[in-house]
Amino acid sequence: MAAAPLAVFKLWLDDYVRREGAFEVQAAANHAVGLAERRLGMTIDELDKVAARGVASCRNDHLEVLRSANFSASPVKEFSIIGPDGRTLCSDLGAAPGERAVVASGPIAGRADAALELVQVGSRQERFLRLRRPTITGANVLAALLPPDLLLTPISAAGGPVLSQTQMRLAGGAIVGEAGPAALPTESFVASARSERFGLSVMVLLPRSVKFRQHQDLESIGYMIAGAMALLLFGFAALRPRRTRDNPVVEIEKALKAGEFVPYYQPVIDITTARIRGAEVLMRWRKPDGTIIPPGHFIPLAESSGLIAEMMRHLMRAVRDEMGDAVIDRPFLRFGFNLSACHFRDDSIVADVREIFEGSTIRLAQLVLELTERHPLDNLTSARRVIAALQGLGVKVAIDDVGAGHSGLSYILKLGVDIIKIDKIFIDALGHDSNSTTIIETLMDLARNLRMDVIAEGVENFEQVVALRERGIRAAQGYVFAPPLPGSAFLQLIEATDPVASVQEATLPARRPLALPLAPPLGPRAA
Repeated sequence: MAAAPLAVFKLWLDDYVRREGAFEVQAAANHAVGLAERRLGMTIDELDKVAARGVASCRNDHLEVLRSANFSASPVKEFSIIGPDGRTLCSDLGAAPGERAVVASGPIAGRADAALELVQVGSRQERFLRLRRPTITGANVLAALLPPDLLLTPISAAGGPVLSQTQMRLAGGAIVGEAGPAALPTESFVASARSERFGLSVMVLLPRSVKFRQHQDLESIGYMIAGAMALLLFGFAALRPRRTRDNPVVEIEKALKAGEFVPYYQPVIDITTARIRGAEVLMRWRKPDGTIIPPGHFIPLAESSGLIAEMMRHLMRAVRDEMGDAVIDRPFLRFGFNLSACHFRDDSIVADVREIFEGSTIRLAQLVLELTERHPLDNLTSARRVIAALQGLGVKVAIDDVGAGHSGLSYILKLGVDIIKIDKIFIDALGHDSNSTTIIETLMDLARNLRMDVIAEGVENFEQVVALRERGIRAAQGYVFAPPLPGSAFLQLIEATDPVASVQEATLPARRPLALPLAPPLGPRAA
């Protein structure tokens, strides 16, 4: 008797899920096309501005205009000049452009002077979209490369990412890019959308096994009704918790409750004195069997599911408890935490920081909150307000991966941050690419004028340390010093390099600096 109404309810619920699934995938496809049109349109506008300034060659002043354009156009990986023979002559990155083979191309509606191409770059034949338009003078052509993955972020009707498979094609059928799982169940919701302006089409597939939040709520109600009827009919309570098996979000929730997410510390070194200035705090998932899972496997899912805020609170408490005794006699140590764009939408992070660290031995002035660039900021005005509130507490705010993410120069100028962290891509090019060196020196001048600190990321050899020191950079982090360390190892490193007895002798001027590097150089696999 309890099963009969539940069966009817289940039939209705299945029909509801079919309709909801069809609506979700269509909304995701429409969003992906809209995102592509906005970013491609913004890139076309930037190319027009560059052309209007007379850029037509590889002269240094023309390359400076291209670099400035790249700071402004966040989706663009590279601006370049193409010769009459189709060969790329130079780019704003300055390095010798690799091989670019055109796979397919098509016109842009309303722009007879412009075209959209699919090109393969370098020996690995990575695919990029390339917008091109002629220069005002000369036979050369202006072009801009865009990574397809910046256009393949389907969003559901509720506003969150969709765990789906997305495929984008040009008008002729050539595949631009794909995102999501490589294989899906045979039963999937399918929807498509098309950009008439750029000739792009997007197809989104979502497994029918995915449960939407409304589905879960209604299913819960159905089970509650069936359980109540069974209680009345049989005279006992049998509450059977509903568990979503093989659901990675549920697994992350359980791991969070079990305290399996732990902080790792990558030292930040003063390369003029070899003294440890603090650490960037990185999250690792340490499973009960001892397996360590890197953040790339769980942070994106934590952000899309809304768990990232609680994970960050957990991480901050762990650092407070683990490092509290070490900082009592070492007030110079700073701890940096990577925040995502969602943390800057409201003042919640301000309240979290105040609640966790006020009254602790780690002072608010010893905290650095880093804006990472996995997703662009939705609202710069709201972000600036949150940053100002954090700075009012004494917290420092940094922009991570400067020069290689969504930020560009506008983030540095508009957000009023305290620290900029130069991306590894420029550090790797030191000594090999004069343009990367120029960019680093330009960032240093900008930081000095705006009274910002600078930290170099991804330093992997001693030659880079010397080159950075010669250019006035004082702080750096990377495998040449040490990989990310568990808390116990980092505490041992602090005690070895700055014993409490030495720290307390604050007036000791003749303290012998440590020799750099602090640890043998390690490759990326050592992480």
